[in-house]
Amino acid sequence: MPASKTRNILVDVARQLFAKHGLENTTMNDIAVASGKGRRTLYTYFRSKEEVYLAVVETELERLSAKLFEVAGRKMDLEEKLVEMIYVHLSSIKEVVLRNGNLRAEFFRDIWMVEKVRKHFDQKETQYLISILNEGNASGEFAVENVALVADVVHYCVKGLEVPYIYGRLGEGLKKEETRQIVKTLIHRALRNERR
Repeated sequence: MPASKTRNILVDVARQLFAKHGLENTTMNDIAVASGKGRRTLYTYFRSKEEVYLAVVETELERLSAKLFEVAGRKMDLEEKLVEMIYVHLSSIKEVVLRNGNLRAEFFRDIWMVEKVRKHFDQKETQYLISILNEGNASGEFAVENVALVADVVHYCVKGLEVPYIYGRLGEGLKKEETRQIVKTLIHRALRNERR
């Protein structure tokens, strides 16, 4: 079995165990037994349970990044594309947190460890936003003076909305279509080239 496939199996089994029992209550031996790979194989790929946990978080972020890449590549209205990027980000993060049960407590408890792993993902997401903003400037739809700064602001605003979104506190009492329209209006007012 190829090395990467074995590693992926170990990470997926660990994710399931962490989700069911939590990081604290899962041992390296539990991961080895549940994967059917043995301790020696597990330690070939990971030195500690924390390394396995980081690999789990990284794998989840890679899935999210793939979804954002797909949205960034779509041919669609650029304002709508930015709205879609925001909602794909938020709904994917919520899905990851809810799917991973007991692991979500670790996610929120050791946010700095997660932030370290997220750094690469955050950079990729910001690059997707930059490409959309540049496309908007090139077509004359947007009038963004400092694309990199605006991409950072959008990225960190969305990141700051994750916890309220996960707990259903964002746009309480509003339907998703209503919140999407509000977000689209905000983007329109902030980025639109009104001279067109």
